[in-house]
Amino acid sequence: MNARTEVQIIHDRDGAPAFAVVPYAEWLAMRDKEQALVPNEVVTLVFAGDLSPMRAWREHLGLTQAEVAARAGISQAAYAQMETAAKPRATTRKKIASALGIAPEQLNF
Repeated sequence: MNARTEVQIIHDRDGAPAFAVVPYAEWLAMRDKEQALVPNEVVTLVFAGDLSPMRAWREHLGLTQAEVAARAGISQAAYAQMETAAKPRATTRKKIASALGIAPEQLNF
């Protein structure tokens, strides 16, 4: 079943569709999905550079291990272990994602 969407189409002077106006709640949902994307630079660091997603994000954002650890409220040594873990726990991903300013899902690939 398809949910009804209240979209308004605004046309340009020639009658061609120019804009789509959607309800604010729908726009927020679309924006949240978009924010969970991973930049190409991060993906390249993971797959071509053989880095963990955590490390790739940290390097992409130009942060040191000490900076991320301080934001997360842990020691640099503890963060270093998390960064090299094969599959960090969900709670760990959530904590580090918050420190990096990203969504936890963005570390889960």
